Amino acid sequence: MAEATNYEQVARDEIEEVNRNAGNNPIKVGILTPLTGPGDPVAGFLVARGARLGAEYVRENGGALGRQIAFVMRNDQASAYADGMQRSVVGELAKLAMIDKATAVLGQWHLRTAPYAAELCERIGIPMFVENGHSAVTASGFRTIFRTYFSIEDRVPLMLDLLAGQGLRRLAILAADTVFGLETADTLEAYGTARHGMEFLRFDFPQETTTDLIPQLRKIAEFEPDAIINDGVVRTNYLIIKQAAELGLRPRIPMMVTFGFPMRSADFWREAGPAGNGILWPATCYRPSWAGLTDVGRWFTQRYTDRYGSMPPDTCLSAFTDVTLVARAVAAAGTDERDAVIDALETEEFPTWRGPVRFVRGARHWHHSPPPLQIMQYQSAGQDFDEAVVVFPQAVADGPYRSPAELT
Repeated sequence: MAEATNYEQVARDEIEEVNRNAGNNPIKVGILTPLTGPGDPVAGFLVARGARLGAEYVRENGGALGRQIAFVMRNDQASAYADGMQRSVVGELAKLAMIDKATAVLGQWHLRTAPYAAELCERIGIPMFVENGHSAVTASGFRTIFRTYFSIEDRVPLMLDLLAGQGLRRLAILAADTVFGLETADTLEAYGTARHGMEFLRFDFPQETTTDLIPQLRKIAEFEPDAIINDGVVRTNYLIIKQAAELGLRPRIPMMVTFGFPMRSADFWREAGPAGNGILWPATCYRPSWAGLTDVGRWFTQRYTDRYGSMPPDTCLSAFTDVTLVARAVAAAGTDERDAVIDALETEEFPTWRGPVRFVRGARHWHHSPPPLQIMQYQSAGQDFDEAVVVFPQAVADGPYRSPAELT
């Protein structure tokens, strides 16, 4: 049996490579992300990988004020088993801000911890980029919190508009009882009922202790849904796929997942197997063939594929973008002093992989510049992420949605 990947060590190796080349008097950027359980260390590893590429891009394009990026990375799960995830995150963030003297912070992945980190950032006055989809964390109106990733409220309309357009209005939801799972399920039900008159059968389950969802899936089978929404998170997302396959629900019944884990294609096919064929998911609009990709985006995708041999997940892209934005804000401010960097982030326009980004104090998107979104589908077992078909919205689709009957 292959040895399990030590994601924390691999992530730290990525960061050490950056810091060896940071030179004298670098700009310190904090990375606060999960590197061990009970959080998602794969996400933390991908954040670190994207951040490394961001620092390389800055270095190869002249730095910021003649200085390079160096990282201080802290595991936001360091004391989570003993103290809980929220206390662990707040403690590690305080170290980044007060001891490590980071100019800015990025890497918050878990929705259950991001609001606590955001509140402390606001009190301390350190800018932070959020890498998750919490709908309210930027909408709180904090001066210090920024985001370039998409929220739950951004993705749900796209997901349900596609299903409704295919006549799939009788939906079953299996939702983990995490902040992400419950907030997503609530948003799905509210939007689907109000906009499309959808009918829902919903089961919430405890994320930490659930190892068997066969009873719920049997009731879903009796409900005879048009589609199943897999709102599991790390571990239970694959449990749902596997046990749905055991009962013959997959791939017979369409399934949509609520975040982009299928983009990690090698992991996805290893875990999901043939039952993963036909899976749908919301994703950022980017890959080499996308017409909207700028020179920055082409540099990122080329460097990632050359080095790692696959297309980069959007978690990497988000971290890469946020590092480059911190560097550009420092350059615009003429200093790495935190208040000046925040002022620059609020007032300047910055080039990114998808064009110019500006952080406004909008009613819906406060300090939040989400990327354009699409729905993707694997239509052949073993496809790579770059081979997946964009099926919605029609303006960017490169192929039609295919039902289970059309995939067999």
